[in-house]
Amino acid sequence: MFSDRVFLITLILSVTLHGIILFTNPRFNIFDTNKAIEKLEVSYIKPPAKDKEITVKPSQRPEPFLRTPSKILAEHRSPPLFMDQEKIFKPNRNINPADTGFTKPSLIKPEIIAIKKKITLPAIDINKINSPSYISYYQIVREKIKHSAYRNYTRTETGEVYLSFVISRDGLLKEVRLNQEKSSPNTYLNEIALKSINDASPFPNFPQELNYPQLSFNVAISFEIE
Repeated sequence: MFSDRVFLITLILSVTLHGIILFTNPRFNIFDTNKAIEKLEVSYIKPPAKDKEITVKPSQRPEPFLRTPSKILAEHRSPPLFMDQEKIFKPNRNINPADTGFTKPSLIKPEIIAIKKKITLPAIDINKINSPSYISYYQIVREKIKHSAYRNYTRTETGEVYLSFVISRDGLLKEVRLNQEKSSPNTYLNEIALKSINDASPFPNFPQELNYPQLSFNVAISFEIE
């Protein structure tokens, strides 16, 4: 029983204290029905208008940041005092070429020596040889040797060289002999004549009319300067 009384007394004190605290607070008033309702004001801020795009017509141009005159004129300024204007802008015409150490080279006209070489081989005596096939074949051999001699003859010695050579039926050069008694004593001409015959071979085959195993030829190569 005693414990129930203590609990009841404690409960009454607790309720009383909490009621005093609540009712003494000015913000807590459950009986005030005419409490003013706070109004919330909302203000709308108009966003700033976007800058309008500048459209430039072909005939118009936007104004530059810096205004410059339509014509820019350069000021005429004289050069520094230490520079001589006459020496800079005017050539000195009183220069003596002998003072500069320069002498104009003299043109030397070259001497042109034209050398016309001539190489000849004697033709066949038609009165002694009556075979047209042999004459035709000899002319072919003669022209080949002559062409080779023009290619090998590079100097100016002159003279005649007599040669005898044998050609087989298939056009191969079999033998070459130099007639030293009739030929020029010039060693260069003799070597050129022998080389020209060797370079001209092989020759064409014999025609059917020349039914021989081989043919011998005697030629005289004449080296001349016109």
